[in-house]
Amino acid sequence: MAKAVLHCFEDYQKARITFVQNIAELSTHPQNVEALYSAGVVALLKPLLLDVVPSIQQSAALALGRLATYSEILAQNIADNNIIPQLTYNLQKQNRFFKKAACYVIKAVAQHNVELAQSVVNAGCLEPLVLSLDEFDPTIKEAAAFALGHIAKHNENLARQVVEARAVDSLLLCLQEPELILKRVASQTLANICKHTEQLAQPVAENGLDYIVSYINYTDTNIKRNVCNLLTNICKHSNELATLVMSKLTHPQKLLNCLKDSDEIVRNNAAMCICEIVNKCPENAQAICSAGAPVVITNYIKNSRGAGRLYGILILAYIAAYNEDSAMLIINAGALPVLKKCLEEEIEQVKCAVCFALNHLGRHSNQHANEVAGIGVLEKMLFYFMDPTTSDDLKEKSKKALIELIKKTSNLNELEPLLHVANNDILIPILDQFNKFLKGNQNELTNFARNGGLKKILGMRPKLKEPLLHIVEEIIGNYPIEIQNYYNPEYARMLLDKIGTEDEKVENENNEKEEEKKEENVEGGEEKKEEEGKKVEEEVKVEDKKEDIEKKEEEPKVEENKEEAKVEENKEEPKVEENKEEAKVEENKEEPKVEENKEEPKVEENKVEEKKDEENKNEAEVYIEPEEKA
Repeated sequence: MAKAVLHCFEDYQKARITFVQNIAELSTHPQNVEALYSAGVVALLKPLLLDVVPSIQQSAALALGRLATYSEILAQNIADNNIIPQLTYNLQKQNRFFKKAACYVIKAVAQHNVELAQSVVNAGCLEPLVLSLDEFDPTIKEAAAFALGHIAKHNENLARQVVEARAVDSLLLCLQEPELILKRVASQTLANICKHTEQLAQPVAENGLDYIVSYINYTDTNIKRNVCNLLTNICKHSNELATLVMSKLTHPQKLLNCLKDSDEIVRNNAAMCICEIVNKCPENAQAICSAGAPVVITNYIKNSRGAGRLYGILILAYIAAYNEDSAMLIINAGALPVLKKCLEEEIEQVKCAVCFALNHLGRHSNQHANEVAGIGVLEKMLFYFMDPTTSDDLKEKSKKALIELIKKTSNLNELEPLLHVANNDILIPILDQFNKFLKGNQNELTNFARNGGLKKILGMRPKLKEPLLHIVEEIIGNYPIEIQNYYNPEYARMLLDKIGTEDEKVENENNEKEEEKKEENVEGGEEKKEEEGKKVEEEVKVEDKKEDIEKKEEEPKVEENKEEAKVEENKEEPKVEENKEEAKVEENKEEPKVEENKEEPKVEENKVEEKKDEENKNEAEVYIEPEEKA
């Protein structure tokens, strides 16, 4: 009977073991996670964490850890089912295998987001994890350090809680352990703590920097990666920490050797560390430069691709910014062609860094600027500045670098191609530079004219406004008027326009003369008509007086001579008609252009004809008497 009972319990135990082992095995494959979650695996595994059989507890914890690693939803489900407090409680009492599995579950839940990491901290797991760092078994230390690192990486608050739990000292001790895996995890966790603020990085730098620096040239690649990253996170916060790191390095060559490492991540992390060191202090930059950094960093940029080049380019920029001698060392190391290639090929973020570096390399003197401009980067930066598809950051960096380099460039041949495409923002410093170097320099004036620069600005002049127009006028004023006309693209048109205007002037003059003549003729005809009218009036008056006198003398003889007067009238009529025809001919000869005076002469002519008829009649009466006597 007792055997039957025991056999039943053994079967139940075997079934539990088989179940958790199968779940643990299935959870290793991500494609099974969704099906396991749908089957309610978390609720089934939770009671097994408290099982009396240690192997079942360990397998259940391992299965939960694997499920939480692959799925954030399952991790949230684990946290919601209050599994973390159970693990935390058993973490201090169970064997080393369960402790390792429990740390694995905590790490798997905390790695996803801030909320889950905070729920882990709220469950009270920090203290047990820190105590686990003092365990004899290195695998438990590794799992605990891993869990602390994933908690601290999310934000400053969580990292501070880890530091306040006194995890830093234990992690530094783990860093000194002989196990490579423990060194890797401890260095990574310290890097996650230090990356947030200076206050969090300060205790690590003060207590463990000697040990950390000693691993820079370690043989293990992962340790070198983590140590370079850790030093970067310490240096980036302040000048004091960067100087402290620099002082702990017996020679900067240790960091520079990491740039020659075969592993790309080691090279990139070392470049980041050097960048943070030289960025904070000019003394550090000078020390790095004196150790042969220009050549090493140039080769690093040449052999890297993509974003890996970014920090190498920034190192050159920071070194060149502090000292003109250091900038010249970088130029002599052959960095300019490499930077030009990056400017043409790389992503926009790297192009921004290249513009930043070229600006600092060329801004010290005319010699530096001529060296930079001589590789043909000005036109490329101008293209990026004027391209509407370029990002605002690249436009700003390109514009700033262009203006600084143009102000220092004395080789005008490098600036002339920019005249044809630059906008007003870039034209102002270009024309200022030309104006400064062309005055009194006959060779430069000649080259500028021959290379098409003078022709270009002469063509631009009609469209320019102040202050560009004033600068252009000063440049053009350096040349004689004959040279200006020779290179002026509008001069041929001006000559043709001038010829056309002269022809028009001649035609206008001729037309004016003809009009004047016509006016004179019209005025002369009117004056003649007025004079003739006056003469006729005077003659009429004289004749009237004569008639009055004659009438008084001849009144008695009028009646006797009527018949003779009729005969005389018949004789004189042809004469009167001839006089009328002559008057009409004279009127036709005169120009009839003035319409206002057409009617007045006709009325006067009628009056004159009437008076002439009366005169003729009177004459006939007067001369009757002599004829009768004859």
